Amino acid sequence: MSVVQPVFETLDDELGRLADTLALQIRKWTHQEGLTTTAVPGLELVRADSSVNNCIGSTVYDPSFCLIAQGSKTVWLGDRQIDYGPLSCMVSAVHLPVLGKVTEASPERPYLGLKITVEPQEITDLVLALGEGLNGMEQQECPENACGLSRVQAEKGLVEAVLRLVNLLDSPQQDIRMLAPLVRREIFYRALIGEIGLHMRKFAVADTQTHRISKVIAVLKDRFTEPLRVRDLADMVNMSESSLFHSFKQVTRMSPVQFQKKLRLHEARRLMLSEGMEAATASFHVGYGSPSHFSREYSRLFGVPPRADVTKLRGELPEAARA
Repeated sequence: MSVVQPVFETLDDELGRLADTLALQIRKWTHQEGLTTTAVPGLELVRADSSVNNCIGSTVYDPSFCLIAQGSKTVWLGDRQIDYGPLSCMVSAVHLPVLGKVTEASPERPYLGLKITVEPQEITDLVLALGEGLNGMEQQECPENACGLSRVQAEKGLVEAVLRLVNLLDSPQQDIRMLAPLVRREIFYRALIGEIGLHMRKFAVADTQTHRISKVIAVLKDRFTEPLRVRDLADMVNMSESSLFHSFKQVTRMSPVQFQKKLRLHEARRLMLSEGMEAATASFHVGYGSPSHFSREYSRLFGVPPRADVTKLRGELPEAARA
């Protein structure tokens, strides 16, 4: 397994104060563990009060920007393990099935973070607006070998912009409606001109390999229950099958077939946990023809059979985390 070593370190006084202020604001608006939707469009807050009882969770990241204010977390994407902590930001440039676990949290100092959903067109528009302002940066090496999930330490200007977005939760709805789009634009601008922008731009600019892979991922996400033909996917983005396979694995850390399988299993898990479906029904719903085949693959990914897994999750997860 490829492990991305933590880049986070002791924060200097100024960044430390920013992290503490951001953590206080997030804690103010998160009254229970799990994901909290806010009045600011596209902004969600997350809290966990313990790492001991926190199980490994599965989800599909959509294109998003995440930042930790307090605590730490480990995310697994295919064969890659990524650890990140205070003021580490992570960008998911495409839809990706991942596993994750909070590794540092307590009732006194809970894990606190946020997620901002990103519309790829927002990044494309900024890239076009910046124009020559990005010249000379395109030749630099993309961080983490163009993997679809990238993590760096946030810079001061970026953290300040994120804090301004969270602070809007204290403002009237009219302020949020008028100011949130402007602050979002600043956040994405500062991300683009910073270290993580080298990664983000490759998924926003047309006719690059990674942009083509993002189109393939979008199709797989929308049609993951259908039979997979790699040749059809390659033709769709004007790539050879071998080139598609290599580039796809570089971005997602898995093959197209493995990616489709994980999308199916994640969705089946959600259907059983959130909608109360039986395992056999969920397996057919996501495209499996054999419940026994589904059960074997589910056990291989999540470590236990479907029924045992869902029973365990219902007992461990707070209500807000099951949605």
